[in-house]
Amino acid sequence: MHRPLRWLWLSLVVIVLDLGIKALASAHLDYGRPLEVLPIFNLTLLHNTGAAFSFLAEHAGWQRWLFALIAIGASVGLTVWLSRLKRGETLTAISLTLVIGGAIGNLYDRLVHGYVVDYLSFHWGGWYYPAFNLADTAITLGAVGLILQSLLDSRRPKVSHAADDKTASTDKSSTDKSSSTGGDS
Repeated sequence: MHRPLRWLWLSLVVIVLDLGIKALASAHLDYGRPLEVLPIFNLTLLHNTGAAFSFLAEHAGWQRWLFALIAIGASVGLTVWLSRLKRGETLTAISLTLVIGGAIGNLYDRLVHGYVVDYLSFHWGGWYYPAFNLADTAITLGAVGLILQSLLDSRRPKVSHAADDKTASTDKSSTDKSSSTGGDS
């Protein structure tokens, strides 16, 4: 039996790890105060009321519900897609479940806190990449996986319907010949 929804365990792992790490970051880091881990990497507790790169963060709060609806819609849609996968579509299944897990991890934050907890901060010299979290990483890896699968699929030779028709025609012609001699030999 083929059960693509069995891959949802990976979404659950992402959600549990994401929410656990966010709870640890919230409990042990001072808001906005970087804790240097490497010369190019800090742990910095930040709250993001917007989307990626703090998009719409400066608005009055309506964006919280917009992003929540988008996360719910995306999770439902991706779960339906996942349920329709065929055997062997492993990269697509992993990619979809990573995106679902990340979306639900950030959805929880939006609904419970009104913001997403971010804590990973990379920088080089005076340039800082926007802070992010494990859920964001899972979403990004899932998106990369889907793009990679799309590229791999586009490089596969397409099966021509003309070739199928020719094969069917040849098979029919062979059957006709063998039935016309039907037992005369």
